[in-house]
Amino acid sequence: MSGNEDFNDWLQAYAYAWDRPGREAIEAAVWKDYGMEGAVFVLDMTGFSRLTAQFGALHYLSMVRRMQIAAKAIIRRTNGELVKFEADNCFARFKTVDDALQAGLLLHTHFTMLNRETSDDYDIHISIGIDWGWYLLVDETDFYGNPVNRASKLGEDMAAADQILLTNDAFEKGVTLPPDIKVEDAQADVAGSSIGIRVINLG
Repeated sequence: MSGNEDFNDWLQAYAYAWDRPGREAIEAAVWKDYGMEGAVFVLDMTGFSRLTAQFGALHYLSMVRRMQIAAKAIIRRTNGELVKFEADNCFARFKTVDDALQAGLLLHTHFTMLNRETSDDYDIHISIGIDWGWYLLVDETDFYGNPVNRASKLGEDMAAADQILLTNDAFEKGVTLPPDIKVEDAQADVAGSSIGIRVINLG
């Protein structure tokens, strides 16, 4: 039986366990089997609606494929594990926040260099969110939990093009930045709560 089938069995058991002790026992077992602590990295390509409207779906999908090839290689090079690609998003996990940040910086540099050789309609711009914490990893192909939600919110909804947003929890794990890159403090509303974040503008 695959890890995903086992996970679904746990979810079904939890759904029909009406008593608190039963649910707590299932939750403890699930976190024991699937729980991981680390950095969560979520990348989003910007300009989807505009480019698709102007040039068609195939044009944009070909750009997504270029992003996927680069992201897969750079995530591996920076000691990360690709979890999944979903539409024009990339989800990955890292053992350290610094590795996740280095992946983001390298990807930005990679696309900046490529964009110099292409017309604007082929340029790839990305936004990235990074968080740290405990999450559930299922079959190495999907993950769930607060850090996944927060990184997704930052990378997909809040970060502008050529911007990396990190939660304070993530940033305080320790990162290495070139001296010419400035980090700004900000607040973000995530799931109804205001959290401290760090903003890195690369554009």
